Amino acid sequence: MATLTITAKGQVTFNKEVLRHLGLKPGDKVELELLSEGRANIKALPPKNTFESLQGFLKGKTNGRVLSVEEMNDVIREASAEAGATPA
Repeated sequence: MATLTITAKGQVTFNKEVLRHLGLKPGDKVELELLSEGRANIKALPPKNTFESLQGFLKGKTNGRVLSVEEMNDVIREASAEAGATPA
């Protein structure tokens, strides 16, 4: 079990063992679920905008027809705009 120390500012630094176990890197996010009796559950959140997160995002947007590269780019642009991404 890892023991973490809370700073005067209320911050906690995770040691390398904990980061490695959770699969976390600088900039990653964690979710903290507050439980009863002073307990909490922490889990690593999957990073956004990964290649894996794109899987299936075109589903239902093609009506079963094959798209050209230009049409795919249009759909990708629309989905990015809906997701709040800023154009490159």
